[in-house]
Amino acid sequence: MQSFNNFHMPSIKKKITHLYWRAGFGISLDMLDQKSVLPFTTTINQLFEKAKKTDLLEVNLPVYREGIANRMTKKNTSKKERKIFQKKLQIEKRNVNNSWIEKMARSENPLLERMTLFWHGHFALVSKGNSFVAKNYINTLRKHALGNFKDLVLAMARDPEMIRFLNNQQNRKGHPNENFARELLELFMIGIDQYSEQDVKEAARAFTGWKASKEGVFEFSKRQHDYDEKIFMGQTGNFDGEDIIKIVLEKKQTARFIATKVYQYFVNEKINKKHLAMLTDAFYNSDYNIETLMRTIFESDWFYAKEQIGTKIKSPIDLLVGMIKTLQLTTNHDKSLLFVQKMLGQILLIPPNVAGWPGGKEWIDNATLLFRLNLAGYIFKVTEVAVSAKPAYEEKAVRKMKQNLSANMDLSPILKYFKKSDEDFIFLTLKDWLIQTNIDIEKSDLDQFTNNNSKSSYVRSLILRLMTLPEYQVC
Repeated sequence: MQSFNNFHMPSIKKKITHLYWRAGFGISLDMLDQKSVLPFTTTINQLFEKAKKTDLLEVNLPVYREGIANRMTKKNTSKKERKIFQKKLQIEKRNVNNSWIEKMARSENPLLERMTLFWHGHFALVSKGNSFVAKNYINTLRKHALGNFKDLVLAMARDPEMIRFLNNQQNRKGHPNENFARELLELFMIGIDQYSEQDVKEAARAFTGWKASKEGVFEFSKRQHDYDEKIFMGQTGNFDGEDIIKIVLEKKQTARFIATKVYQYFVNEKINKKHLAMLTDAFYNSDYNIETLMRTIFESDWFYAKEQIGTKIKSPIDLLVGMIKTLQLTTNHDKSLLFVQKMLGQILLIPPNVAGWPGGKEWIDNATLLFRLNLAGYIFKVTEVAVSAKPAYEEKAVRKMKQNLSANMDLSPILKYFKKSDEDFIFLTLKDWLIQTNIDIEKSDLDQFTNNNSKSSYVRSLILRLMTLPEYQVC
């Protein structure tokens, strides 16, 4: 039996749990014990060392390859054949989504997964169905997630999915399309009110000829590029897209804009001006090194202050991946993970618009709250889904999707962890592990909802009840 004096999780464990929820999607009890005996700086260093080993998303895409081959050998594909192909392609794209969710939940490289998800929300685009290009987009984010921001922006500007989504495919000399240039400045780099309309026009000219091939590869068209002189942000020259990015990065406001988004995502929606100034300086002075920015956060004492812990509403992906990780879930249907994403209001590769998901309190509304609170119960097969999806989804579709949510869980690692523990220890440990806020709740408050027939039953029922508490929705 563990000693009663050890019931409450030491502060170091709370600190590690907070780090792993913000820099990843939670941590197992066994790993939490392992990390708690290491110097805390070692735990942080290990996160970054693993993240340097870029682990690409590998998904087999035979349908896409078949389509490429057909387009190269068949000029007269029938309408029926194209329709069948598009349906297969959608299934393949769903496999990309599922593979990424699984990688987030199972990977031993949590920081890379978290950073990739963050940049997906920042460089948001709606994938138009090409599974190969969607996979490459995710892998581009992964390659640069903790590298240099300039390299990341340049890679996104050359990403075929982004080029098509923001119409740079139609951007050519004499007929510039301003869509990508405007979003680059407003959403991706420096923020609103930091540039003129003339700057947008000149930036668009600089990006003329940046195109994507039918095969989903970046290509530069010299014939469509505008080589004439341009005036951008007070500088004059024969600029191309890379020059535009370089000029914007010279503005410290760009570092401040990115640091602000990072702070609100990883630390707190309420900005501390002193902390933000520290992050801005660190980012700008490091020549936009993303690892330096993130280390400045995770190595700062203020990141672990009580006002930062348990203040972030879990995004649907946070909630879903966290449950998969905690409960060792395996899904039995390829639509299960997509169903949960639809019901909660966040589908990977399908953000609401180029600004990404708003986050924060916007995650909670009348259409998603009940499903959020009942999700654990449904997974445990205790309750039934009795809510409707957002208005965009018809009742018939909802009923069909309910049938597709099928999963199994494996609690054996948790049961093994508590093999020699009594109920008091189990309660306090699970409460501190699953609930990030300082919740005022005693074991007796939940006794009526737990099953004491066996230790296994108690652990199972307690996890369920803790996961249905409103406090579980934050980290």
